[in-house]
Amino acid sequence: MNTQELIITWATPVFFLLIGIELLVAKLRGHDAYAGNDAINSIGLGAISQLVAVFSKLLTIGIYAWCAQHLALFELPADSVPVWLGALLGYDLCYYWLHRMGHEVNILWAAHVVHHQSERYNLSTALRQTGSGALLGWIFYLPLAILGVPVEVFVVVALVDLLYQFWVHTEQIGRLGWFDRVFCSPSNHRAHHAVNDRYLDRNYGGILIVWDRLFGSFVEEDAAEPPVYGTRAPLRSWNPLWANAEVYWRTAQDAWHARRWRDKLLVWLKPPGWRPADVAARFPRPAFAMPAERYDPPLAAPLKLYVLLQFALLLGMVTQFLGMAGHVAWPELLLYAAWQVAGLCVLGALMEGRRWAWWAEGLRVLAMAVLPLVQHRWFGVAHLDVRIASAFALVFGASALALPWLRRGGHLAHRGAASA
Repeated sequence: MNTQELIITWATPVFFLLIGIELLVAKLRGHDAYAGNDAINSIGLGAISQLVAVFSKLLTIGIYAWCAQHLALFELPADSVPVWLGALLGYDLCYYWLHRMGHEVNILWAAHVVHHQSERYNLSTALRQTGSGALLGWIFYLPLAILGVPVEVFVVVALVDLLYQFWVHTEQIGRLGWFDRVFCSPSNHRAHHAVNDRYLDRNYGGILIVWDRLFGSFVEEDAAEPPVYGTRAPLRSWNPLWANAEVYWRTAQDAWHARRWRDKLLVWLKPPGWRPADVAARFPRPAFAMPAERYDPPLAAPLKLYVLLQFALLLGMVTQFLGMAGHVAWPELLLYAAWQVAGLCVLGALMEGRRWAWWAEGLRVLAMAVLPLVQHRWFGVAHLDVRIASAFALVFGASALALPWLRRGGHLAHRGAASA
């Protein structure tokens, strides 16, 4: 486990503690801050982003390291306080432009959109991260490598910038006076996540909001116009793979249908929402209207508890995955990551009420119950203790037995919602 994965692993319990505190505060204030399905989807997307990060180091760190070694103009010391402060400031400036371009260039928006899809705004939204950001995001940080910022400094300041942004994803903290004028704050970032005309595509700063003031992208939150969260093309799904692929797929469709080769390229480079005139005429999409209600398919209480339990078990596997990533061969890591992503997709389908999800979940939990007990091994564990294998069989065997009863309750919940 490298430094970044280690810090994320240790920070995770703190994230969940703060989420619990936010939930309690919201309840005491009578605020409807959380929905279980939305939080599971957001945290699950964050988990997938961490799985992907294990394999994308070649782009996010490897290319940076090569450029720092071969193209650096200066040899900056890693034990200098000014170097660290300058690197953090420089990183935040690079992040501002990556973030801004992520809203202004469609191919970058296709990656960044994941973070904006939630129609709620809470600390679980902070964990909602893209799985494809590494494809192009690394380009924006190459100036730091050329200036000679050491790799170990770059990795840590990147993590500091990311971790700082966790706490600003909340509605439970109001305006903060002078702080709002200098730093990214909950008020500033609420405006950033809003789809209201007033707030759209503003407040990109990661740590400092000063960048937005300098480059003309700042807007203040207005109490008279509360932010409405989400995107202007709502996802309306709990499928984490579709959340990551949605904009890529729709853009690829427009590129395929465009008659001019120029438009086939421009559809990726223009701002989000731009479509060639011939494509928009032949394949119209509804105009944006402020959402009247959030996406929230009905789910029976017992099934909610079941999904929450299975989700917690999957998060435990993600933690194990990050711990073993440094000493297990890539084929096994890829298989384990795919297994976890498949599990998150099945849970998402259960929350959507998909019929096929019941069969898929049955097969998943039966495999989890039987295979460790029969093979006496698990991903990354060559010789699995029989007590652990028995615990797998007990927990997931009970899960398989519970599914028929849960399915009957789920049908009743959907019938009740349909007749309401």
